[in-house]
Amino acid sequence: MSTATTRAPKREAFGSRNVFILSAIGSAVGLGNIWRFPYVAYEGGGGAFLIPYLCALLTAGIPLLFFDYAIGHRFRGSAPLAFRRLHRAAEPLGWWQVLICVVISVYYAVIIAWAAMYTWFSAQLSWGPGNENDFFFGDFLNMGDVAGGISLEFVPQVGIPLLVVWVVTIVIMGFGVKRGIGAANSVLLPLLTVMFIVLVVQSLFLPGAMDGLNAFFTPNWQALGDPAVWASAYGHIFFSLSVAFGIMVTYSSYLKRKTDLTGSGLVVGFANSGFEILAGIGVFAALGFMAQAQSAQVSDVASAGIGLAFVAFPTIVSQAAGGPLIGVLFFGALTFAGLTSMISILEVIVAAIQDKLGWGRIRATLIVTIPLAVISMAFFSTTTALAVLDTTDAFVNAFGIMAVALVAVIVVAWLLHKLPVLSEHLNRRSSFRTGLTWKLLVGLLAPIVLGYLFISELVAKINTPYEGYPDWFLSIFGWGMVISLVILAVILSLVPWSRRSHAKDDPEYDEFLVEESYEPDAETGTIRTAEGAGA
Repeated sequence: MSTATTRAPKREAFGSRNVFILSAIGSAVGLGNIWRFPYVAYEGGGGAFLIPYLCALLTAGIPLLFFDYAIGHRFRGSAPLAFRRLHRAAEPLGWWQVLICVVISVYYAVIIAWAAMYTWFSAQLSWGPGNENDFFFGDFLNMGDVAGGISLEFVPQVGIPLLVVWVVTIVIMGFGVKRGIGAANSVLLPLLTVMFIVLVVQSLFLPGAMDGLNAFFTPNWQALGDPAVWASAYGHIFFSLSVAFGIMVTYSSYLKRKTDLTGSGLVVGFANSGFEILAGIGVFAALGFMAQAQSAQVSDVASAGIGLAFVAFPTIVSQAAGGPLIGVLFFGALTFAGLTSMISILEVIVAAIQDKLGWGRIRATLIVTIPLAVISMAFFSTTTALAVLDTTDAFVNAFGIMAVALVAVIVVAWLLHKLPVLSEHLNRRSSFRTGLTWKLLVGLLAPIVLGYLFISELVAKINTPYEGYPDWFLSIFGWGMVISLVILAVILSLVPWSRRSHAKDDPEYDEFLVEESYEPDAETGTIRTAEGAGA
């Protein structure tokens, strides 16, 4: 067979660094920025929380963002291929990240579908004033109890918009990195930003808005002495910036060789945090209005997650002048934020399959996304969807993302001693140089913090069954799911790479190595410097 027939397809690329930055911000800015950060900050000491939050951003979030960028850009591949090129034994780390994205994608889509439907409901106040809670859990979700078993009873008002979300996402993915992902983020992220700024301005003029802002920003300095507050700040930053998902590894592999990696990372990190603080202002201004309307304290109405988005905010929409516009802006922003994150999650999976099997974009996209869409429809458009979603999300975050981040930094920094190589790569092309401080933050501080968070979550979930769900339910969608991810990651790493994959026959990658004075090991794919030292 001729070389031409076995070479890998040419690797896709973002049209420019600016498009990459928009896409990376789009991935980082997701549902958690809007419905999680404001409450985490409020509970963590209000204005005082900004101190541990900024410390976490500077000492963990941005350094780990650089870590992902360096691996993806240096080794020019999806998460499994990049880790394989770093060292053959590290390939399971990449597949672990891919499988985490598989799990997240099947339930993340349904939250986008909820937000899209509530954008429509807001325009008509479909839930009826005073009926917001019953409408969401009853009329809309038809929520059932998992104690009697899993129900696959179809809920059409959830299933139909969920199907639409998957169709839209599949179309974007099918167009590829430049014409699909890059183009979508170039439109959706500016729209999201404009909508949220308008929402914040609207919220600031509501009666009682200042009470909400006082509650959000008034510092509780005593909270700084609580280790749990610092742990909360670090935990939020890990999830907020999309590190350890394989997303930033994959996205950075689509960058041109001479790109300012650390400068891009700083823009992404601070843009994400700026959006979170903006979300806190808008959300708590609205909650201040809600508290005044109900003659209650802000602490009585403040909540996070699904309760904030689909119960508290509809209540605000029902009571505020111009409420339908506020609702359309809020839920429209949730929809767009969810979509930009969703396509980044799916790209991790699609890129891994392309690299492993040497498939083209359309084939890989359809074979990956259609089964995921079917699974998503089967489990998350049913009456027990919320319980499955809640449990899966809690366990994949605590024992999936956090665990793979912990293992990855230990393996790369302490077992393979690759931080000097990654630091050198960052410094070859970046405006902000890394050195000993960065190596200590990634190789020492990150494992300590991640280990503390992981052990705390493990102890908490062992001692108290999560949300009181039955043991059999947690064994399947909690513990069983996270254990199976690790096993499947190892199995996938043992599957042979296609001769048309990027693993050993990638002229573009070889050209990159020659330019940078690196040589690939012909047998293992491990990279060595031209001088012969292990890289």
